[in-house]
Amino acid sequence: MASEAFSPEETRRYSRHLVLKGMGGAGQQKLKAARVLVVGAGGLGSPAIAYLAAAGVGTLGIADSDSVAVSNLQRQVIHRTADIDRAKTESAADFVRERNPYVAVVEHPAIEGNDADQVLAGYDLVLDGTDTLTSRRIVAAAAARLRLPLVSGAMSMFDGQVTVFAPGGPSFEAVFPPEADDADLPGCEVTGIIGPLPGVIGSLMAMEAIKLITGIGTPLVGRVLVYDGKRGEFTTLEV
Repeated sequence: MASEAFSPEETRRYSRHLVLKGMGGAGQQKLKAARVLVVGAGGLGSPAIAYLAAAGVGTLGIADSDSVAVSNLQRQVIHRTADIDRAKTESAADFVRERNPYVAVVEHPAIEGNDADQVLAGYDLVLDGTDTLTSRRIVAAAAARLRLPLVSGAMSMFDGQVTVFAPGGPSFEAVFPPEADDADLPGCEVTGIIGPLPGVIGSLMAMEAIKLITGIGTPLVGRVLVYDGKRGEFTTLEV
């Protein structure tokens, strides 16, 4: 099937991609054709959604069952004070439409075990920015069954990490073993979290997604990129 031509407005909007060596029109067309699901519209999902929408991903799914709270606004940058008590999916969808009218948005409630495969099956790629191992395992298992690449981000206090699970690479359990439990991982409401940290990790997640879609570079398959915010250092660990 022939690629759909960009409108003059799209050509101006994506001009920095279109002149970028390695991306160009072919890469931008791949972004336009892509269907990407972001699970979690909170700290990690916010920057990931913002950059994927700005980059021109054709269809962006957003899954979350939570509502915007005032305590979210310190780090969840796509939501506004006026969005407090609104569903995060609604707030995020409005942000995407305002940011880029050429992106189609699909809202989903939380991904549950019974319907995970059905929801994920409509997408080419999944990003998981949820904050519990229970939800992460549901998403990872569904992505593995459907052989979909999964970009996974996690963070706590001042530190974060990003990796990619893809067919043929190490499994989710290789990084998050079965014996790990949510009870052992206090949430940010207990430990706190520095505001810009989700921006660092969520932006890296968007970068990995764009690499996977376009074929540019080497994704973090079999590697975990760890960020130490206090020291300002990145470390890459082999899985």
